[in-house]
Amino acid sequence: MSDIHELSALALAAAVRSGELAPDDVVEHTLDRAERLGPAVGAFAHLTPDLAREQAAAATRRLRDGGELPPFLGVPVPVKDLAMVAGQPFEAGSAALRGYVAPADDGVTVRLREAGTLMVGKTTTPELGLPSYTEPDVAPPARSPWDPRRSAGGSSGGAAAAVAAGIVPAAHASDGGGSIRIPAAACGLVGLKPSRGRVSKGPRGVDGAGLTVDGVVTRTVRDTAAFLDVLSEPWPGDHYLLPGPRTSFLAACGHPPRELRIGVLTRPINVHEAPVHETSLAAVDRAVRLLEDMGHAVTTTRVPFSPEEWNAFNPLWAVGALSAPVPPEAEELLVPLTRWMREQGRRYSGVDYATAVAAVQRLARSAAEVWRDLDVVLTPALATPAPFIGGMRDDADPAADFEAQKAFTPWTSPWNMLGAPAITIPLHRAEVDGVTLPVGVQLGATRLGDEELLLGLAAALEEADPWPTDPVEPA
Repeated sequence: MSDIHELSALALAAAVRSGELAPDDVVEHTLDRAERLGPAVGAFAHLTPDLAREQAAAATRRLRDGGELPPFLGVPVPVKDLAMVAGQPFEAGSAALRGYVAPADDGVTVRLREAGTLMVGKTTTPELGLPSYTEPDVAPPARSPWDPRRSAGGSSGGAAAAVAAGIVPAAHASDGGGSIRIPAAACGLVGLKPSRGRVSKGPRGVDGAGLTVDGVVTRTVRDTAAFLDVLSEPWPGDHYLLPGPRTSFLAACGHPPRELRIGVLTRPINVHEAPVHETSLAAVDRAVRLLEDMGHAVTTTRVPFSPEEWNAFNPLWAVGALSAPVPPEAEELLVPLTRWMREQGRRYSGVDYATAVAAVQRLARSAAEVWRDLDVVLTPALATPAPFIGGMRDDADPAADFEAQKAFTPWTSPWNMLGAPAITIPLHRAEVDGVTLPVGVQLGATRLGDEELLLGLAAALEEADPWPTDPVEPA
């Protein structure tokens, strides 16, 4: 058998069920790697060894007692420090929330616990999950194991670093403007942003503008699909509700869709003519060749709305930052970008916010009209390789910081506005500054609820042109 850390989540779960691996051995192996490798890549804000060992002991009892077992019994899956785990630190990457302990589990935490996972820690996130890099003041920056000089992306940067470094096979993540897909691309992983309404916020959560959704980062498409089966279980009172898969999302990976109409878009959406690196374009070219070989109809397509129209997103993002429950006396502890965004939020009236919600809905309809003859839109995942640590964060000029983030990620946030699912896969590799880096592409569905189509397509690409799934140990 491969080492524990080399197994996919599904393979590890199978080994635990069969008795080849004991949950206690899995948790000790994982905690050892988390303690040794985690600091080098800034993966964890907090480790939770006592909780993980308690859950491993409970998993052992379930195995001994027999009966039906949950799908990921004994599999270590940390939770991003933007979701609450009862009795554990919940600081959201912010000095303003330092020392806060979560009073209850969030919905996604409940679903992961029901699935039998072991909660080994809270992964690093930037303050309030706002930027596309993970460099909080309260924890080490999240680094790509492929090149620790570079950012792991954000805001699920710690989650991606933990998976890419082979500490865990999967990690909880969340995405309000690209925060699953950006770090997945930066770290050579699979990152699916589910449809709006696919993954419930749970009984304590609210959907608000409907931009943010929970998911995971993994090394394989099938692991991602299997976790979507877990996380998409609805809760009573859900504001949004989508029909479930025909059988399961995992089963969809074995049924590649035929003769899709795929549009290629390499022009940035949210900014005017941002530079697109040659490696990002090469990744798209590679995907096009594979898709055409599979029999899909691939054509170029156009940007569905202008950067000026995209600015309707700004009030929603800024008011979201302002809505974070930061004590007034702790406001000065926030990083400059967060303070700047919250100040933007204070300038918007209730009418401004309502107008922004309506504008985003109109943009979704506009995109649906432009792409009505397409099933999927193929774009680069990122415009450029991930920046070096400190290369994008600009405390002296938060507005410039925000613009740099937009140029780095010009294709992710539109799918949060549209609500349709989008997935990034690490299809390409390229040498940059003497180091081999993963280079991802994004496959964005044009219709809400098309996760099965995306997962089937991504799994077919993974089979046709496999990417490395072995952990990348940080230097």
